[in-house]
Amino acid sequence: MKLPGNMQGMMKQAQQMQERMQAEIAAIRVEGTAGGGMVTIKMDGHKKISAVKIDPEAAGDAEMLQDLVLAACNDAFSKVEEISGKKMSGMLGGMGLPPGLF
Repeated sequence: MKLPGNMQGMMKQAQQMQERMQAEIAAIRVEGTAGGGMVTIKMDGHKKISAVKIDPEAAGDAEMLQDLVLAACNDAFSKVEEISGKKMSGMLGGMGLPPGLF
């Protein structure tokens, strides 16, 4: 099925924007921390953890360490969400779509 010229152009533009968005999200790198830097988590834009750094002082108390790792992961996750959300709204803002659609 052949789409009208304008529609075909819009579909191509949307595909290019999607590819650009995926590349930008893949390039995101954040650090989440907890306990004043006692635990640091590095995460990419796909929310995959690439590194964990634990201060030796935190290793002595297993319960505290668990809480710090969880808090650092949540911090990193929130940062990825915030950055990718800003990138998404920036790219989609020029398309005239209603807020909250994506």
